[in-house]
Amino acid sequence: MTAQAQAAAKPIGILAGNGSLPGEIAHAIKAAGGTVQIVAIDNEVDADLSAFPLVRLGLGQIGGILKAFRKAGCRELVIVGGVTRPDLAKLRPDFGLFANLPRVVSLVFSGGDDGVLRVVVRFFEQKGFTVVSPAELVPSLVVGPGNLTSDTPSSADIADMLLGSSVVKALGVYDIGQAVIVSDGQLIAIEAAEGTDRMLARIAAQTKSKPKGANPAGLKRGVLVKRPKPGQEMRIDLPAIGPATITRAADAGLAGIAVLAGQALAAQRLELLKKARAASLFVYGFTEGDEPVKKRADAGWLNARSEIIGKVKPGASQLADARLGAAALSSLAALTRTGSCVVSRGHILGLETSHEIPGLFSRSTRLHQWGIARLRRRAGVAVLGEDVAVTLETLTAAVESHLSGIALLSTRPITPAFVAQADQAGLFLIQVSPSARPFSKEQA
Repeated sequence: MTAQAQAAAKPIGILAGNGSLPGEIAHAIKAAGGTVQIVAIDNEVDADLSAFPLVRLGLGQIGGILKAFRKAGCRELVIVGGVTRPDLAKLRPDFGLFANLPRVVSLVFSGGDDGVLRVVVRFFEQKGFTVVSPAELVPSLVVGPGNLTSDTPSSADIADMLLGSSVVKALGVYDIGQAVIVSDGQLIAIEAAEGTDRMLARIAAQTKSKPKGANPAGLKRGVLVKRPKPGQEMRIDLPAIGPATITRAADAGLAGIAVLAGQALAAQRLELLKKARAASLFVYGFTEGDEPVKKRADAGWLNARSEIIGKVKPGASQLADARLGAAALSSLAALTRTGSCVVSRGHILGLETSHEIPGLFSRSTRLHQWGIARLRRRAGVAVLGEDVAVTLETLTAAVESHLSGIALLSTRPITPAFVAQADQAGLFLIQVSPSARPFSKEQA
């Protein structure tokens, strides 16, 4: 349903997180003669929504959220804006949360973001609402094909954006993030669970820390690429860019931003384009069809054999996390250089193609979902790619980041001193190798 069709319809419910999109959608519906009821997630919404019927509720007040939409007569909902996964101990639950406790528990154990979003959509649909996409309500938000700005990507930029698109597609089946940064054919950063803003901030910090003579001409290099993952829940998780994305991309020294045409949103478009022109960044909608293809399958890693090296025994879920990380790294190696990742409860928290392992560990373990850090135990498996050196620094970083163990895809021998220190620290060590047959109980 378009915004123009709202005049004779019942109010549209908007479950609003942070960012400008909730307000833009509400204004578009109002301009078309329709009405809305906004439920703003407390401590998340950062835009002024006071021009519309508004209720502020916490994520734990599920009963209140449902009541507000039903009282307004809403039948269709749009769920839009960013939301930080909360610490469960800080939720303010109402009776509605306890009445829907099995569904809430399924959120906690849904692993990656896409699994959570599917549960959210099913929950509201089971309560009698229809969840609709922002793109369906306000088509003007959708990025079309070609340039949005006067700055144009070079042929090298086009190649980078297509490689980036292939990486998101290949890794997306493991529910890894929607964005990557590619420069001169090299994968610079992968979003994973940290989100686009943090990824850009990380690259900006690295850019600023380089010696002054590293880029004497001040050339902008690299492309931020955003696109949906394969099979993504498109109604509530379309990739989006806005003015803040431009600012962060400029800080990171990038040449431009590329999104999949027809499947991404541009928030505050006039301001976005103004900032892009001022920063001399291109914004481009690319189309599918010319991306590099995967060179090899990775299914063997999902049924991998694992050999315990030290005395500490991993659990079944930790072995599954190791195999998931190995499969993701294999898919990555089919397109570019391999790397390392951190996996927890079926969710890839961080993935790095460089050898900056301590930074990967520390930022990944800050992203444990749904209050896991409060459990006072080690969590998360570090999976190291075939060309990653295994050093005592790596082991120290894993201990300091409270990881539970390390999985090695390399067949390089591990020194007895390394194994002894891992045992003393309580970390398991395993070596993983691909297998065409299912994992068995006899294997570690």
